[in-house]
Parts: sequence; C-alpha cells; structure tokens
Amino acid sequence: MYTSKISGLGVYVPDNVVTNEDLSKMMDTSDEWIQERTGIKERRWIKPDSGDTASSMGAKAAEKAIANAGIDKKDIDLIIFATLSPDYYFPGGGVLVQKLLGLDTVGALDIRNQCTGFVYGLSVADQFVKTGMYKNVLVVGGELHSKGLDKTTRGRTVAVLFGDGAGAAVVSRSDDQNRGILSTHLHSQGEYAEALTVKHPSMTKWVPEVVADLDNLTYYPFMDGQLVFKHAIVRFSEAIQEGLQANNLTREDIDMFIPHQANLRISQYVQKKFGLSENQIHNNIQKYGNTTAASIPLALTEAVELGKIKKGDLVVIAAFGSGFTWGSVVMRW
Repeated sequence: MYTSKISGLGVYVPDNVVTNEDLSKMMDTSDEWIQERTGIKERRWIKPDSGDTASSMGAKAAEKAIANAGIDKKDIDLIIFATLSPDYYFPGGGVLVQKLLGLDTVGALDIRNQCTGFVYGLSVADQFVKTGMYKNVLVVGGELHSKGLDKTTRGRTVAVLFGDGAGAAVVSRSDDQNRGILSTHLHSQGEYAEALTVKHPSMTKWVPEVVADLDNLTYYPFMDGQLVFKHAIVRFSEAIQEGLQANNLTREDIDMFIPHQANLRISQYVQKKFGLSENQIHNNIQKYGNTTAASIPLALTEAVELGKIKKGDLVVIAAFGSGFTWGSVVMRW
C-alpha cells in the first residue's frame, strides 16, 4: 500500500471584486448586516463577458497546481472535478477540464457533493493512489455561482453568501510513510436534502414547466439557514473528532485546521470548541465568500503560501453542506 500526498496546489479567482456596499445597491442589505451574520466583506463574481465558467476556472487552477507539483500535464492519470454549477446539465465538467488542459484520454470523474465536493474528491483520489492504480490524480473544485443567484431583496439571505472561483490539488503517490493523507471520513443524511437545494429545472420539472409558472422560484437556491447552521456546527465537530480518533490523535496535535468557508460564525464556533488559536485555523471567506467546492483548496493554498503550513504539520480539513453531506481529511504535510 502506497501513501498519497498533496504535491501541488493552485487557485483561480475572477478579478471582479463585489463588495457588500455593491450589494446594498442591488438589494435591501448593508455591510454591517452581512458581516454580522456571515463575516463576509467581499466576494468575486465573474464579469458577464469574461467567458469564465466553472470548468474554465477549474482548468486555470489546475494548470497552476500541476506546475506547483513539478510534473508535466501528461503525468496526470485521472481528473476528479467537483462542482454544483456545471457548464452543462450533461456532460460533466471533468471532460471539459480534460479538453482545456489538452490531456490525453485520461479518465474524468464528476462529483456533485456541493460544499463537501473537494473533501469527497480528495477521499476518492486517496484511494486510487494508495491502491497503486494511479500515480497522480488531479482534484479540482470550480464554481460559478453569480449567474444563478436571486440578486434582489427576496434572495438576499443566499445571494450575499456566494462567490465564484476555483482551486485544484494534485494528489500523488509517495513512499514517505510519515507524510501524506492519513485518513478520510465521509457521511450523508438525505432526509435533509431539501433544506439546501436548487430543485429545478430537473427531470421532475423541466425548463418549459418552470418558465410557464411565473410564481415558481425553485430555480434559485433555497436554504433553511437556521437548520443548516445548527447541523453544521455539530457535524463539523463530529467529522474532526472522527479523524483525530482514527489516527490516535487529539485536538492538541492539530497544527492547522482548514474549514469549508460556509460562514465565518460556524468556523469560529468550531475553533472555540476545539480550543484552537488564530494560528491554528485559516479563514478567507471574508475575501471570497462561500465558493462551495472551491473553498477548501482556496483556503489551503493561501495558508501554504502564507507559510502557515510547514512540512510535518498535522492539517485537518472538514466540510459540511447540501445533502446533507459532511466529511474530513487528516494529513501530515
């Protein structure tokens, strides 16, 4: 059995910065209202004429991750692409990333686990690498939220949260048993599937039916905010504790915690519960909002570039989101 490790990271975000003040001109909201509830100050939204999509942003992040890993594109054996905002209903975005990167006919796998998509992707990549099937797996999270949000007062509780962007990681085979991914842990609870969802269009109600019903707003994201928050703080904690126990570790062993950037208040609650200092957690939701499948690689890459993660550090990643789904990754950097 091999060890798998993250050998390269890369990110891409649009240049267009949208501040809370900008949003206050579109809807009845304010910088104070948004920051108090979410911690978000600004986010990136693509410009309409930019040509950016979830897949193209993902490919740009992937180019950087491959270069950062010090390998050639031809060394990638598999693509895993996580998104809730695909370019097309089908095919999935993984094949589009393959095309944009100009890779050979490697496999492309799509993951639709929303906020936990990157954690699920790392888990799948870890298994492929550890069992010896592949040497280098590209895991990408890319999201284009801004075109699908209700940017009116009616939709403000959701619209203010989300940003566009992408992040990528190369998961590679390693012979160093003391470094790499130690374990991954995945969960779901489908009874809450409709608490955070975009229902239509789907095969239960296709485009003509949705358009014909002027009162139907189910093509916009719906979130039961209080329910999601309540479950998130519980599941985040459980996922972290599960990962630590599986490796005979304690909270005192954590050098860096990278949470999914859903809401700064959730991260702060978990930070306090585990007694983590400001140097043991990295948040960047203040700058990027919730970028769903892209949020963890965005935060992880930033933490590494800032020197907050060093060789040998114990890094714990956790996410919770729509589904409900949640999970964690424990790794020795």
